[in-house]
Amino acid sequence: MLWWGMRLATLLFAGVALAAALLPAPLRAAAAAPRPALVEMAPVPEAASGSAGRLDVSAATHAYLAEVSGPARVRSDAYFEGGYWLLLWDFLWGAGVSLLLLASGWSAAMRDRAERWTRRAFLRGALYSLQYLVATAVLSLPLAFYEGFVREHSYGLSNLGLGGWFGEWGKGLAVTVVLLTPALALFYRIVARAPRTWWLWGAASVAVLLVFAVLIAPVVLVPIFNDPKPLRDERVAVPILSMARANGIATGQVWEIDASRQSNRISANVSGFLGTQRITLNDNLLARASLPEIEAVMGHEIGHYAMNHGIALVLEYGLVAAAGLALVSALFERVRRRSGARWRVRGVDDPAGLPLLALLFSGVMLIATPVTNTIFRTEEQAADWYGLNAARQPDAFARATLKVSEYRKLEPGWLEEILFYDHPSGRTRIETAMRWKAEHPETWETAGGHTAPPAAPGR
Repeated sequence: MLWWGMRLATLLFAGVALAAALLPAPLRAAAAAPRPALVEMAPVPEAASGSAGRLDVSAATHAYLAEVSGPARVRSDAYFEGGYWLLLWDFLWGAGVSLLLLASGWSAAMRDRAERWTRRAFLRGALYSLQYLVATAVLSLPLAFYEGFVREHSYGLSNLGLGGWFGEWGKGLAVTVVLLTPALALFYRIVARAPRTWWLWGAASVAVLLVFAVLIAPVVLVPIFNDPKPLRDERVAVPILSMARANGIATGQVWEIDASRQSNRISANVSGFLGTQRITLNDNLLARASLPEIEAVMGHEIGHYAMNHGIALVLEYGLVAAAGLALVSALFERVRRRSGARWRVRGVDDPAGLPLLALLFSGVMLIATPVTNTIFRTEEQAADWYGLNAARQPDAFARATLKVSEYRKLEPGWLEEILFYDHPSGRTRIETAMRWKAEHPETWETAGGHTAPPAAPGR
């Protein structure tokens, strides 16, 4: 809703577009060409093999971490640490946009224009919101272009050309305008009727937005950005479906999505509700990961779904949003009394004050970043444990973690991880996998160099 909320929605929609599936597309005939060979998983480091009859968790963890070193480690560290600064720059740029709209009188002018065009309050709110969303998107375009195109290409993480990137940006803007224009108009009707408790309704609106992004958008928005299709390779689909059924997910189809159009990142997702469950993995995961690694990743995603993390996220984040908006409610009128006359903002129910709401809310949520990161990170850690129990592939999970290290710093300091990580660090995840492996010697390599067959997947 607010500027920060708009950014959250856009990022969630983009992430869903890269990682989720939509309603069934027309089935295509299986290709006549022979199936490509699956990627072979790299050998297990000696320290992590358990071949000596014991497994030292610390030594095994460090053996995996040591495989990413030199320029590769420097590059991934620099990319992730640069994101810390982008948190600040995103806030400062957004604050600058909000202050520009207020101080220049543009926000008041957009409201006045909407009032000239219609007398209906809901339509006035919608017309203002349409202007606001387009204006903030255009004014934020330089930073978005740097973050999404220049920076991603400089680190070799994007496959989009210039035209492709602007096409994606335009689609994202269109989705944002279509969804948030009526949402903001409805929000201001609620504020007009409940000027003292609007912040509570605002938090409920954020929760609804998250429900859409987490549960519904994967079934609605994907074709705007990508082309989902059924996964035909039974070598991959059959073990994934078996693991899904063993963990209470009733679906007979695995989907793949052409995320390689946008980037090189591996990803997967289990989403949907009320009979619309979708298991999806992107083509980067299929092309770059071995079957055990794919199973390890899907075990993690199945864990999110089986433990109802989508609903938990909505509730937990909704509480944070409620606290943040309550504070914004207390601050808004104080700031408006000092500068509202100059900005021509009449009150909290005046759409012309939306940039001020956005500024205050984005500031509060920036301060709350460690809290929101902890919410996400805790759920990711729980899904890691679930996935290890479901797939029983600790070394494959460690290998997949190393692939993700292309854009995530592997070994942060403890405070750094608490403040900036919305997933467990690579070190934490690999250590988790090795601790699980140490307690399950049936997965260790035998003296002949082979690994005992894993037990059937399940809870």
